[in-house]
Parts: sequence; C-alpha cells; structure tokens
Amino acid sequence: MAVSRKAQRIRLLGLGAAAMTTAAVLMAVSFGDAIDVFRSPSELRTEPPAADDTIRIGGLVADGSVIRGAGETVHFDVTDGGETVTVAFTGILPDLFREGQGIIARGTFDGMTFTADEVLAKHDETYMPREVADALKKQGHFKPAE
Repeated sequence: MAVSRKAQRIRLLGLGAAAMTTAAVLMAVSFGDAIDVFRSPSELRTEPPAADDTIRIGGLVADGSVIRGAGETVHFDVTDGGETVTVAFTGILPDLFREGQGIIARGTFDGMTFTADEVLAKHDETYMPREVADALKKQGHFKPAE
C-alpha cells in the first residue's frame, strides 16, 4: 500500500515538531542548572532561597564592615539601602573591591550568611562609557555626575 505525499508530509512535520520539542526541553533543563538568579539583600531577607541554590547577590559594601580574618577568608556586609547581608569569601578579592563600592557575589545563602565563591567589583556609579554618554546627550537626557 502506497503512502500519499500528503501523509508523508504530515509524518515529516510531526517528527520535526517532536524533535524541536525534545530539543527545547533538553535546553530548558540544562539552562535551569546553569542560570544564577540575581537577588538584592532585601529580596534575600524576604524570600530566602534553598540552602543549596546558587544565586547572585549585589549591592554596596557597607562602610566599616570589612573584616579580614586569619587566612584568606574575608567577611563584609552588602547592603541595598534597605537590608544588609553578611558575606563570607575565601580567596583573593578584585582590585576594585573596597567599602562603598558596588559588588556582585555568586554563592549560597544559609539564612544568615552568604558564602561567596566569586566576587566581582564594578566601577563606581559615575562611570559611563563615552558612547552611552554621547547617545544620552543627543536625546537631551544626559546628567553629568556632581
């Protein structure tokens, strides 16, 4: 019994749709493990993650909070102006790390202390690439730092 061309096309489309669905599910599962959710200190306090979830926290290093202990472990507080979270990090901090500086840390939170396995420091808030500043000037929205 011969299969019509229409039936062959329908089978081919069905197989293609099944293959694409399988690929999408596999990608979603693999990305789900690789994506770190970003939270502010206020969000961590109101909705703490599971103890084994790897997340990112960001904010400013609180003034007077950096404590360098024995060895390479450093404790410091990160704040978003509303809440403060203590961070413990073992390793070498970036050159731009200092009190009052914006940072992003990646690690786990046990409800009290955020244990970071990576700390990234960013430029101060007045830094802006020239291209962005030029574009804002053209739009009339540029406000120079005081």
